[in-house]
Amino acid sequence: MNQKIDNLAADNIRALAISMVEKANSGHPGGAMGGADFMHILYTEYLNYDPSQMDWPFRDRFFMDAGHLSALMYAQYYLLGNYKKEDVQQFRQWGSVTPGHPEVDVLRGIENTSGPLGQGHTMGVGAAIAAKFLGARFKGLFDHKIYGFITDGGVQEEISQGAGRIAGHLGLNNFIMFYDSNDVQLSSMTDEVTSEDTAMKYQAWGWNVITIDGHDHSQIRKALDTANQETERPTLIIGKTIMGKGCVTADGGMYEGECELHGKPIGDTKADYTKTLINLGANPEDPFTIYQEVASHYAAILSQKTEKASAKKQQIAQWENENPALAQKMELFLSGKLPELDLSKVVQKPNAATRDASSAVLAYLAENVENIIVSSADLSNSDKTDGFLKKSSVLQKNNFSGAFLQAGVAELTMTSIANGIALHGGVVPVVATFFVFSDYMKPAIRLAAIQELPVKYVLTHDSFRVGEDGPTHQPIEQEAQMRLLEKVKNHKGHQSLLALRPADAVETSVAWDMALKNTNTPTALILSRQGIKDIPAVQNSRYDEALGAQKGGYLVKQTTDPDITLIANGSEVSTLIGAAVILEEEHNLKVNIASIISEGLFKSQSKSYQESVIPKGKLVFGLTAGLPVNLEGLIGDSGKIAGLDHFGYSAPAGVLDEKFGFNSLSVAAEILKYIKGSN
Repeated sequence: MNQKIDNLAADNIRALAISMVEKANSGHPGGAMGGADFMHILYTEYLNYDPSQMDWPFRDRFFMDAGHLSALMYAQYYLLGNYKKEDVQQFRQWGSVTPGHPEVDVLRGIENTSGPLGQGHTMGVGAAIAAKFLGARFKGLFDHKIYGFITDGGVQEEISQGAGRIAGHLGLNNFIMFYDSNDVQLSSMTDEVTSEDTAMKYQAWGWNVITIDGHDHSQIRKALDTANQETERPTLIIGKTIMGKGCVTADGGMYEGECELHGKPIGDTKADYTKTLINLGANPEDPFTIYQEVASHYAAILSQKTEKASAKKQQIAQWENENPALAQKMELFLSGKLPELDLSKVVQKPNAATRDASSAVLAYLAENVENIIVSSADLSNSDKTDGFLKKSSVLQKNNFSGAFLQAGVAELTMTSIANGIALHGGVVPVVATFFVFSDYMKPAIRLAAIQELPVKYVLTHDSFRVGEDGPTHQPIEQEAQMRLLEKVKNHKGHQSLLALRPADAVETSVAWDMALKNTNTPTALILSRQGIKDIPAVQNSRYDEALGAQKGGYLVKQTTDPDITLIANGSEVSTLIGAAVILEEEHNLKVNIASIISEGLFKSQSKSYQESVIPKGKLVFGLTAGLPVNLEGLIGDSGKIAGLDHFGYSAPAGVLDEKFGFNSLSVAAEILKYIKGSN
């Protein structure tokens, strides 16, 4: 420990952070200046990783919640050699590797995409759960720590309640979070918006809480030492810091702790950028330089970390030699691959609700895949994830041998935790709730899509046929919202989410197979509450024919030279099959029927395949229990959609089918009306 070097390094981070913001004329300098001391001590003395292998699975991880403090992260990682000088000079510019908010880039040290406050530290909780889960299966190997960094805004976001409750309840002593408490937020001082006692709140959730001077390096070390020795609780280190620490005015007077230092360049405040650089020991003519003494110190630190990681790797190699079967299993887990599965073997009950069909698949997965964590928002007996739970057990404090996380009523928290599990690696996360509550999940689903995380969402009670629970529980617009993400491309140019609404029990098995094989994006399985009539097999086994869903859509009923093609997904497909019987037997019409389980996937197929399912220039009729927009991209210029453009009502599902015109007789009448109007 060298107090002079430590202070100099922290000031170097401050100077780099304000220089990035100043050059970009955009960003948040004040918080970065306040958090520099903690970051420097954490990264040089506590965070264990291998500089030569940044994605080493056994590394400690750092999850940033306050994504607006990206300049703090980039400055710290620049000192560590993860960024070049030109990288930090191109902060927030087109094509740079230093975007305005951190985007997951493990090889440079960025473990998570952050920005929407509250989600970053919640992903850290998820990573801590994944580490505990793996640690229970591979004793002594996954004992690394997960560090989080949160600010006043993250504490205030409602998701922090769910994350705090779950972390405390599970006793995640491997999660250590620094709360940068500087009494300033973007548009006001914190005392204008809150008077809660944050320390008491976290203590009530079962956390170990330590309050320190966030600029005192000795206090930072003592707090981190205590946190690393904690065996029962997650730790919150409340660091009292100063917004814009080190800022001075043009006449040399100190100008710290001011609200305006939060979210704009120093030069646009009452502080003076050049004088502040000089106060921090930087050269205003070359503000992006690493101080010589700091560079030498960090070179030594990197050497020490590499040496320490090498020793740990030798221990792991010895364990692998002594435990070859477990080592092989661990390698499979960490590869992201699954064992060979055959979902055609899953026995599905006749005419089952697709939530029940999903339950049968989950039961199979519980017996055949050892690294899945399934979570439900207090609905496991309704979303039927209890099919998995009955063959596993609930994760508990000091006992992570199970694989089911009872998240409680906290959909956003649960979904963000799943993102953290996926980011950690080695574990497949599945989360479940009613489809209507995907509204609560949407911010975390969006971040999963941006980060290209293979989280699986089980979304049941998929239509107005929820029935008696009424309009608050009947999803009308949710499918349209979910399928919008099928239309949004991720940065690799692929659809950012796969949304699957299977038409019967067997197609649900195929949908699950598709979800498990989709390792590049999140997948939403949209499932029914009510039973659905099985789609009859035409020639082969129903499972073999349902494999057509792998192309996003296929014909479940096919005739030569059809008069009309009917399209739908989910339970509406069986309704169309019933309507087709009426059209054929009573009106001598020739009818094709397509199940389009995923519009995004279907539209990625060749034009010739798409037109073999939905003929171009022919009559096309679509049926959806949601907004008509669900099918608008499929019906062509002259097609017709029967959908729902209003909220539901409280009544039995069968009554609502009749009142809304969603039985086969009513749908057949609508189709006839469309055909007559097209002649």
